[in-house]
Amino acid sequence: MVSLNGNQVTNRPHVVVIGGGPAGATTSTLLAKQGHRVTLYERETFPRYHIGESLIPETFWVLERLGVLPHLRESRFVRKESVQFVTGTGKLSEPFYFPDHKPHESSRTWQVLRSEFDSMMLDNARASGVEVHEGARVLEVVFDGGRAVGVNLAEGEGKRFVAADVVVDAAGQGGLIQDRLGLRQWDPDLKKAALWTYWKGAKRDAGRDEGATLVMQLDNKLGWFWYIPLQDDVVSVGVVGPFDYLFKNRESKDPEAIYAEEVARCPGVIPRIAAAERVAPYRVAKEYSYRSREVAGDGWVLVGDAYGFLDPLYSSGILLALQSGALAADAIHEGIGVGDTSAARLGTWGPAFNEGMDRMRRLVCEFYDGFNFGKFVRKHPDLKGHITDMLIGDLFNDRVDAIVAPMDAMRAEVAAMMTSAPE
Repeated sequence: MVSLNGNQVTNRPHVVVIGGGPAGATTSTLLAKQGHRVTLYERETFPRYHIGESLIPETFWVLERLGVLPHLRESRFVRKESVQFVTGTGKLSEPFYFPDHKPHESSRTWQVLRSEFDSMMLDNARASGVEVHEGARVLEVVFDGGRAVGVNLAEGEGKRFVAADVVVDAAGQGGLIQDRLGLRQWDPDLKKAALWTYWKGAKRDAGRDEGATLVMQLDNKLGWFWYIPLQDDVVSVGVVGPFDYLFKNRESKDPEAIYAEEVARCPGVIPRIAAAERVAPYRVAKEYSYRSREVAGDGWVLVGDAYGFLDPLYSSGILLALQSGALAADAIHEGIGVGDTSAARLGTWGPAFNEGMDRMRRLVCEFYDGFNFGKFVRKHPDLKGHITDMLIGDLFNDRVDAIVAPMDAMRAEVAAMMTSAPE
């Protein structure tokens, strides 16, 4: 036992991970597999509820590294092969079938019940050698001369300090380091909110479309509904729109009343839940799009939602959590190996990761700005594959940037037509 600034240090791990969600489980598992002593502290006791139920295909590669694919294959989770868009008039687009574009097992993924998926991931971390503590609340990350050196935590009746070479903040949107260091940058354009619930007995498509994610626009194009079929005949159905639109200037602030008003504005969702039974309360998330100015500092790293969250539109949340966790684990492993846990070493993955997030953000913003993807694909059929690649989650490959110039040109054409149109 040693002392650091008056704190007693016990059972020193190489790495402390704060948070047992997908990002924290990924980072800790991969580090443990590489021989590091890793301790993970999770405030809640699993299983616990969480939103974000739709996986996209590129999660396959990290899940394969983690060793959880056998468990997913044996699970009751609904298989997902596509995404389909529904216009504000109720017209269905041609589905984007992932296996048709990329005939590989990775193109068939899952719609997951997060309480079960997250428990599966955390159990896998334990089985891989991670020391997992549930019901353990980290109070703060301890810094010494600008370097993270460990955490103070409350566990049971007591409080203690745990030192580490590296602290990984994977504590979700309430991450400790980002707020303490003033790193959070709210997205200037994606000021959205979401309101959702769950329905039993809602309409489900058949065959390969049974597990498809549906993105259904409102008739006023101010928002959209997600429609995600889960196990046990339950469907997750939520509306997303600008915060001010959803929650300001309403006759009623009651979530049920707001939800009902938005259902009435969505021709795609109305017939699907007409005969269904609501089986969960209404839930709300407000203004959730942000990113940290840094992915890492001296002795610390941010992963998953503790680093940033984009938007639920293309179901990229779990992919970004897994990808950031894997990249961070590799950087930490290399840094510990050479005795360098500086910001520069731990953050080597940041620029490429941000480029991937930016590619998805571009696609998200184009949707909200009313860009006509159907028209774009008809005009550039050779680029449909690149759009599908991005929907699959192949974000970390500059090959897909081939869509940028044609997309800009089409935007300019539309703007020119609007400008020259007679009043």
